[in-house]
Parts: sequence; structure tokens; C-alpha cells
Amino acid sequence: MKITICSSVDFTPKIIELKKDLENLGHSVNIPYFTQQIIDGKLTFEEFMTAKAKDGDILMRKAQDVDLIKRYWDYIENSDAILVLNESKKGIDGYIGGNALMEMGFAYGFGKKIFLFNPVPARSERMHYVDEIIDMKPIVLNGDLSGLNF
Repeated sequence: MKITICSSVDFTPKIIELKKDLENLGHSVNIPYFTQQIIDGKLTFEEFMTAKAKDGDILMRKAQDVDLIKRYWDYIENSDAILVLNESKKGIDGYIGGNALMEMGFAYGFGKKIFLFNPVPARSERMHYVDEIIDMKPIVLNGDLSGLNF
């Protein structure tokens, strides 16, 4: 199956690990652009995180020849499922940021399966869109890839 990992690039070490695990299970995997740049040696994880801490990642996004949002639209349209890697970030367990939420919406609209690696985050002032996440009926894997079912 073809799976697109949707995640904050902040989770790159785990994205790389999941990509390998999924490929070992026979899946084809799409990953975030900057994570691929890191794998390809064109950027280090530390360089990415330093630039992001300084200005956010919008300047890095604008410097690319590719529309990163449209890239993921195409990936998701041509995938069987997405796997949202929702780790702890900003003091929120199971964090799902703006891009991952949009990508979940793309997958939902295309009728693709949506898997969450970890449980849905708790509703809070910073995670006020939990209802929308739940309404897309994601399958929660609780960190166990054996729950991937097609």
C-alpha cells in the first residue's frame, strides 16, 4: 500500500524510523519535503530546527521551487492512507498542527483511511479542533503499526 506520513518536521527522527518500518512491511511511503531533504543530506535536522526557531519555516518554504501544500495534496490523492505522526510537542500529547490537520482534511475528502500513530490529543485552548479530528474517524494505532488495516 502507499502511505503518506503527515507530521510536523520537528518529528523527523521518528518520521525516518516509521518510513523504514513501513517500507520493511512492504509499503511505499511519502514523507514531508524537509524530512526528505534531511535524508538526502541537503539540510541537517539541526539547521532546519535553528531556522524554524528564528523565523518559523515560512522563509524556508518560500525558498523552494515546489508548492509544499499542493505536493501533499497530490501525495494524499495518490495514497491508500495517511499516517499522522502525532507526538508530544508544545506541551501537548498527541499534537496535531495546522498542516497535519489540513492533510487529514484532504485525506477525508478523498475517502482515504486516516491513521493516528498516538491517541487523539486532549481538547484544550491550544487544541480547539479536536472535534474535527474525531469527526474524521481516524483509526488510532496507539504506537503499534500492526493496527494498519486496509
